[in-house]
Amino acid sequence: MPCSLARRLEWGTVSSSTPAPAPGLSPIADAAPLSLCARAPHVPADRLVAEMVPPPRFDSVRFSTYIPDPNQPSQTEAVRVLEGFAAGLGGAHSTGTAKRGFLGFGRAKAPKTPAGPRGVYLDGGYGVGKTHLLASLWHATPAEPALKAFGTFVELTNLVGALGFQQTVQTLSGHRLLCIDEFELDDPGDTVLVSTLLGKLVDAGVALAATSNTLPGKLGEGRFAAADFLREIQGLSARFRPLRIDGEDYRHRGLPEAPAPYSDEQVTKAAYATAGASLDDFPHLLDHLARVHPSRYGALTDGVRAVCLTDVSPVPDQSTALRLVVLADRLYDREVPVLASGQPFDRLFSEEMLNGGYRKKYFRAISRLTALARDAKRLVES
Repeated sequence: MPCSLARRLEWGTVSSSTPAPAPGLSPIADAAPLSLCARAPHVPADRLVAEMVPPPRFDSVRFSTYIPDPNQPSQTEAVRVLEGFAAGLGGAHSTGTAKRGFLGFGRAKAPKTPAGPRGVYLDGGYGVGKTHLLASLWHATPAEPALKAFGTFVELTNLVGALGFQQTVQTLSGHRLLCIDEFELDDPGDTVLVSTLLGKLVDAGVALAATSNTLPGKLGEGRFAAADFLREIQGLSARFRPLRIDGEDYRHRGLPEAPAPYSDEQVTKAAYATAGASLDDFPHLLDHLARVHPSRYGALTDGVRAVCLTDVSPVPDQSTALRLVVLADRLYDREVPVLASGQPFDRLFSEEMLNGGYRKKYFRAISRLTALARDAKRLVES
């Protein structure tokens, strides 16, 4: 079992109950399906830093496993630059603790900040492999895992909320590399908070790497966001080298269309026939997500081998939609197939949502859920 997945399975306690078999249907698997709605995971704050590693989907990715599109030379160039960036992080690193003067006496001296860019920003639309490259950078950096951190923007803000700003600075200052996936440019307050945090970490000698989504009101969900990113992080912009990565969403390169939704009976039968599967009514699951903090959605899916949903329908409001986006990300990270009845996934979000400021998140969720729906076909066909 990959070490990062093993650590995740140690997260807090999870309460769960087993749903009763559907009328006239006896369990085929050793146990009846799980229910996400019956789970209430607890993730202790002191484990948040230890959990900041690439998600299970990216445990084994490397630069060598990234397959550049031959029609997009920027993808090959990005690999070359990132390999060099990782190699350059192999030298001595400040521990983040200020050094004293001669023989340890006198005023503490701040560690020297290396000249030149200490960060890279991967600039591209969704589905071009930015997270694959970011995780590959984490794996390629010659440092112990405890000296490298990888997480989404949301996970980083959750860390600050759990530990406090100063404790977060102290905890991460000894790291050699911090990778931030999906930097949230559409949240001004959190952007300022994280930008201030990154400034402190750069001063301590920590190297940075980031990807981001677009700002609200920008046309085109695949629009490049480098100018927006560099402007929003203000004084840190000189520390980042943007790497543009052109390309189409790789999840749709030569792949078939997403399968149509199945019937409730097919989904229920597959849930009972699949060990480790969960079975939930989609509207009830959306209600449950409102009672679980998004930072715990990863723990919510621990040990789940497949997610089966009945009565999938359009989400009723933006808050619910954004919670569903987070769940879709966690399921995609963990490669958990999703089998569903009801409406197809491309009808989850209203036209108003798909044309609004968070549209890139919604398109990403549709793309990822569609990929997981393809993976789930085998549950019905086997």
